[in-house]
Amino acid sequence: MQIRVWDNNLKVRLAGEAMYNMLFWMYFPFITVYFAVALGSRIAGIMMAVLPLFSMIGNLLGGALADRFGRRPVMLLGTMLQALMFAMFAVSPSHLLDYFAYVGVGFGGAMYRPASSAMVADLVPVEHRRQVFATYMTANNVGAVLGPALGAVFFFKYQQELLWTCALVMLLYFIAIFIMVHETLPNSTRSKGPSATKMHVFKEQWKSYGIILRDKVFLVYIFAGIFAMVPIMQLDLYLPVYVTQYVPAQSIWSWKGESFTLTSTEIFGALLGFNGFLFVVFILPVTKWFGRWKERNVFILSSLLSGFGTFALGFSTNIWFLFIMTIFFTFGEMVRTPVTQSFISRYAPEHARGQYMGADNLQYTIGKMVAPATVFLSGWLAPMGIFSIILVFAFISSLLYIWLFRIYTEPNRVDVPGWQSIQ
Repeated sequence: MQIRVWDNNLKVRLAGEAMYNMLFWMYFPFITVYFAVALGSRIAGIMMAVLPLFSMIGNLLGGALADRFGRRPVMLLGTMLQALMFAMFAVSPSHLLDYFAYVGVGFGGAMYRPASSAMVADLVPVEHRRQVFATYMTANNVGAVLGPALGAVFFFKYQQELLWTCALVMLLYFIAIFIMVHETLPNSTRSKGPSATKMHVFKEQWKSYGIILRDKVFLVYIFAGIFAMVPIMQLDLYLPVYVTQYVPAQSIWSWKGESFTLTSTEIFGALLGFNGFLFVVFILPVTKWFGRWKERNVFILSSLLSGFGTFALGFSTNIWFLFIMTIFFTFGEMVRTPVTQSFISRYAPEHARGQYMGADNLQYTIGKMVAPATVFLSGWLAPMGIFSIILVFAFISSLLYIWLFRIYTEPNRVDVPGWQSIQ
């Protein structure tokens, strides 16, 4: 599908989110190091472990508000909150206030995401959603490739300037949303009257989350996603530990007596960069290749690729073998994400789309809490023991997805009128 036929809402957000993600990856990989140097590793570890809870609350709140008051107001609120928190971070006189500002940035982003995803589902018919979500992922991963390289320079040497730039970009994006983005909340979902008090509104929204989490199909989907996240998240968790401790410095090639050698740390950096490169180059083609696959098969393939790809890392420390296995577990993550977003956008009923999008992020939030257990267990287990545990999580995820599609009934959804079908 060509971007030129997209709704203006989608084009504005693609540009804004791509710019923000570039800046995000300029500070995010270094924020733990920043707090660890300032406050000590133990305190920084505890502080970082708490962050997923704020993200979970932000996702649930953002989804509830998006269904009640509209996508656009919640996106404006989340964007402005991020701009203010970046400005606070830039002028902060203490590390405690730095942390508060960083939590605020994450909370604002968590509120923004369900409304943003729901807007895509409002505007794009089912058959095109995988490709649209994949396009957003491509834009985001350009930042994931270039951002860390730029951030290694700017975050530590020009930290205030970087934070002020982030604040300015979010302010400009807020203005762009305010002027150029229109509301997409379906008419059937809009509030019927102003009589309810704000407290009553919030009670009703949180009550509806209880109903969502009693949805058997959705609950199996969330648990399957949590188990799937454990192998996928190891790129940032156990893999750096494994590579730096067990993979020796190696020569990539030799020519006329000269060789190019990478240290263990440099090897991990190369694997990380290669992972991002694969996402940028292949996410759209892969989405197209698997466009006709059933979601059940894509989910199962994703779990097995990421599980076996990660497990196989333990068989050799040769750098070229590690690169090959990186292709496997990267493709496991790559085929999954657009399908995940399109699945939940179709499964969610129209009147609760934002809330389902918010609750969908529980798999990532809880996954972030479970996945670091591999690092903790590495103090007692050998690498193959850790990789075996990761593989078990992948198998359990596959079994849960098989169960999910046995109890899942395809819902009937009405596409958005007027959307052009472009081959």
